[in-house]
Amino acid sequence: MRYAYGISAALLLAGSAATLTGIGPAGAQTAANDSSVMRNVVPRANAPMSFADLTEQLQPAVVNISTTQRVPVANNNPFAGTPFDGLFGNRQGGSGGAQTREAQSLGSGFIISADGYVVTNNHVVAPGDRNAKIESITVIMPDRTEYVAELVGRDAASDIAVLKIKANKPLPFVKFGDSTGARVGDWVIAIGNPFGLGGTVTTGILSAIHRNTGQGGAYDRFLQTDASINRGNSGGPMFDLNGNVIGINNAIISPTGGNVGIGFAIPAEVAAPIVETLKAGQTIERGYLGVQISTLSEDLADSLGLEKNSGEFVQRVEPDEAAAKAGIQAGDVITKVNGKTVTPDQTLSYLVANLPVGTNVPIELVRNGKAIKVNAKLGKRPSEEELASSTFDPDAENNTLNQKDDSASAQATADALGLSVVDLTAVIARQIGVPATAKGVVVSIVNPNSDAAQKGIKRGYLITSVNRQPVNSAADLDKAIGEVIRAKRSAVLLQIRQGARDPVFVAVRLQDD
Repeated sequence: MRYAYGISAALLLAGSAATLTGIGPAGAQTAANDSSVMRNVVPRANAPMSFADLTEQLQPAVVNISTTQRVPVANNNPFAGTPFDGLFGNRQGGSGGAQTREAQSLGSGFIISADGYVVTNNHVVAPGDRNAKIESITVIMPDRTEYVAELVGRDAASDIAVLKIKANKPLPFVKFGDSTGARVGDWVIAIGNPFGLGGTVTTGILSAIHRNTGQGGAYDRFLQTDASINRGNSGGPMFDLNGNVIGINNAIISPTGGNVGIGFAIPAEVAAPIVETLKAGQTIERGYLGVQISTLSEDLADSLGLEKNSGEFVQRVEPDEAAAKAGIQAGDVITKVNGKTVTPDQTLSYLVANLPVGTNVPIELVRNGKAIKVNAKLGKRPSEEELASSTFDPDAENNTLNQKDDSASAQATADALGLSVVDLTAVIARQIGVPATAKGVVVSIVNPNSDAAQKGIKRGYLITSVNRQPVNSAADLDKAIGEVIRAKRSAVLLQIRQGARDPVFVAVRLQDD
């Protein structure tokens, strides 16, 4: 199980197929729940009173998955490496020998072909510790027959893995369906291995489509269900009422780790192509634009004079990558990719990562209030580990400025920001760890009650621009803030830098007079 404030990567199983007729638009003078309308949308007379027949057909293809792994443990023998080592029962091969313990994990999966290909989540068959080693993977059928499984391929970014088992007979299997036709309110069925209780069936409805959980990444776009999902359900299928797999259960939101009615599944439209690529023994390659981005929050949108959620903001452009070659700049707002609008439910990362490497993509963006069109040839997306290591954290503690520079001038104060600043000097540049060639003003005092403080701006940060206009002195900052106030904007866009890290944009709300 993976957790992020109660988001636990649990195997979810749910399916979707409409059992209600579609609700047409009501007339302007007719209530949405008027009886004349509702009689056409209530459950049909032949709606299922039981899921038993469907479950009986599907259950044989849903399997339990168990892994055995060897995890290193610390050697707590205080006499390790001495003649007294053996007195403490070291059974790992003598003095100083590496000690390990055995660990197991449980999850779910489903067979997709008669010759034994099995789909599950990557985290079900991945080591639970970075130093651990998977020793065996076992697939357990509903009749308790066990097969040793071979790992065919796995993809950490999408959290999908494909296994292969060998049987002396054709195996029951299920097929992927079309998740693009799924609708909120459709029935779904989950079959899996919660808490090691194999063959458990739960039902519910689709609660949301294309749900963004806020975890980021190329595949933060899920089907949400209220079907009961718990530990051990990870990797199982989500079925619609036609018996098609429309999702792979992947995560839950829960403060306790148990089901509270909010579960997520990887849509079949995303999973099916990845599964086919892994089956073929190929590596998943994803498109890459080469930008660091942030959502267009209310403050950020206000500082730019744009509507919130109308695109994504470019914090940084990676040198020599697709975006840089296309002329995209830090401070741009990307609104469309390949003709598709960038929204919180259809993020830039999702749109780009699901395009082939080398694709020439038209991109629409806004720069300084003007609409611009560019074309970018997508590169290859780095691994999730490589991307994480390059992320700038504006909330990280600043350890480079240990004392005030008493020789610096402190006459400039931006009251509207809740900040006091000083001009950058060679001495201060060394203290805060920025290059000697850097330009900007340095934050010397932060009002703890200001929005700037809440956004993570700290003493020692370098402000390099205001609303994308360079500031080289405290006077420049005062002038820029004055222009913002006269324009009657309530927020301002600052570009800040912490030490040697890359600059990042932060929208700061102005303080009331």
